[in-house]
Amino acid sequence: MSRWVHVNGDWLPEAAAKVSVFDRGFLFADGVYEVTSVLDGKLADFDGHAARLMRSLAALEMPAPCDRDRLLALHREAVARNDLTEGMVYLQVTRGAAERDFAWPEAPEPSVVLFTQARPLVEAPAAQRGLRVITVPDLRWGRRDIKTVQLLYPSMAKMQAKAAGCDDAWMVEAGHVTEGTSNNAWIIAGGRIVTRGLGTEILHGITRAAVLRLADEAGLAIEERAFTPEEAKVADEAFATAATIFVMPVVEIDGVRLGDGTPGPLTRRLRALYIDEMRRSAI
Repeated sequence: MSRWVHVNGDWLPEAAAKVSVFDRGFLFADGVYEVTSVLDGKLADFDGHAARLMRSLAALEMPAPCDRDRLLALHREAVARNDLTEGMVYLQVTRGAAERDFAWPEAPEPSVVLFTQARPLVEAPAAQRGLRVITVPDLRWGRRDIKTVQLLYPSMAKMQAKAAGCDDAWMVEAGHVTEGTSNNAWIIAGGRIVTRGLGTEILHGITRAAVLRLADEAGLAIEERAFTPEEAKVADEAFATAATIFVMPVVEIDGVRLGDGTPGPLTRRLRALYIDEMRRSAI
């Protein structure tokens, strides 16, 4: 069955969903996006995603196409039209169509696209076996805190991982792990949960923030600091977080197995806490 896709105010079958060849998102990657997970037909952590969207738009001096309530209505309509029980809603906002010029127009009319993807999230097979990752140099631009659509290098890193027979890549800059291709990176060492602190080097993950809050509420020790690949390879456990994977165990880094090579107990606990909380609070 064809999905219904929202394009600039219209709901269209996916085969008919088009944007202009002059759209600046297509020509310059001049756009931002958000991915909100759907559990039991409801949106998980929607307000966090909406707030980060507005932050990204402001950082690019791009006008918001609508307010939070309209965004919520569009997301709910996308879920309803596509009868989505579990999966994701993808939202993309670009500066819109204009004559090709590096200087953007003074009063742009943003383009807005939403579509859904059905996918098992809670019972994702990778959650049972864990991810195998490699490390690669981080060659992205400096403002990784803005969730832009310029994702070519992360795609290249993902393909490099797959060519190595692995699942993902963790990117490294100045000797320290920044993040995964589409997720935040974590290790657990000596009973302490470690993830890089916020800055322009990483995306300010919505799932990351939720996991930090849940870990704190559970009385777990947390450190927000950079860590090296070498430190990660001798950690007790490791995991990655994102709206598309929740809390996903990492069991191997650069061919080095962590622990017994299976998802660790604290990672499994954090994943269960996160899923329970998202199901409770989804709207």
